[in-house]
Amino acid sequence: MPNLEELETAVLSLGQPQRERLLASLLDSLPPAAMTEEQILAEAIQRDHQLMSGAVQPMTEAQFRAGLIYRRGE
Repeated sequence: MPNLEELETAVLSLGQPQRERLLASLLDSLPPAAMTEEQILAEAIQRDHQLMSGAVQPMTEAQFRAGLIYRRGE
């Protein structure tokens, strides 16, 4: 069985449709979210209001990616 790095390299070489299909399959394999759909929607609406009002600043793509890389290393 390939190690994680080999698997990641292989997956990243797939085309976008194949990666999207794999992502959907992986997400479906995880346990259900701890929040209900209504709670998730309420959270999204609250965050949207915070962004639109200027109460919080949006994250740049670079900041988002850096957070993913950091969390992957944990």
